[in-house]
Amino acid sequence: MPDVMSSSRLIGVGVGPGDPELVTVKGVNALRAADVVVVPVMDTGERGRAEATVLHYVPQEKVVRVVFALNERTDHGRREAAWDAAGERVAQLLRAHGSVAFATIGDPNVYSTFTYLAHTIGELLPGVVVETVPGITAMQDLAARSGAVLTEGTEPLTLVPVTAGSAVLKDALNGPGTVVAYKFGRQAAEVAEVLRETGRIEDAVWGSALGLDAESIRPAAELDGAPLPYLSTLIAPARRDGTRGGKL
Repeated sequence: MPDVMSSSRLIGVGVGPGDPELVTVKGVNALRAADVVVVPVMDTGERGRAEATVLHYVPQEKVVRVVFALNERTDHGRREAAWDAAGERVAQLLRAHGSVAFATIGDPNVYSTFTYLAHTIGELLPGVVVETVPGITAMQDLAARSGAVLTEGTEPLTLVPVTAGSAVLKDALNGPGTVVAYKFGRQAAEVAEVLRETGRIEDAVWGSALGLDAESIRPAAELDGAPLPYLSTLIAPARRDGTRGGKL
């Protein structure tokens, strides 16, 4: 078994925020080279963005759906049980195959399900080699589609998951650089209030379902307090004086 495990590989492949054209060539090659491609699904069974993207590049019979309790945020015990079951399912696949790819939206090293899976597999199968293939993030895609410049010169860039609370976002917005907020849809009203309090709402932009039929990209000033899709992304650019190279 140790020899088999030492030759097995788990590859986390970032497949971007939803637009299948934003999967890198390396990502496509990794998906096609793997023996099986695991895609995470919620316990509701609905097809997620990662699966929809993967199916543009590999046949359905190569895809294995594994349930993760991605929508479970209150029952810690139930969430842990779901993680354990998902990890064991992927471990079974690794015992049977030389390479298993795990497709994750965005990048596998940025707020990704893959981080937790890799940790679990490391405990279950210590000899497995774990690799990642970077993917384009939602903030990059939103910046491209909206024209918002993420950073100039010496400006810092802060990425905040609003699930950490609006106070964390407010602290970031009071700083000098660009602030990107992830997963803010359910707290859209609080986010709009914080943007106004910090004087950062005029240049801010939000987007959801980027690259998909339901895509929406709007100025943050139009936020009316109504809930937005959970995976909404916000960019609040740094305060700039409009001069070229002013932050160099």
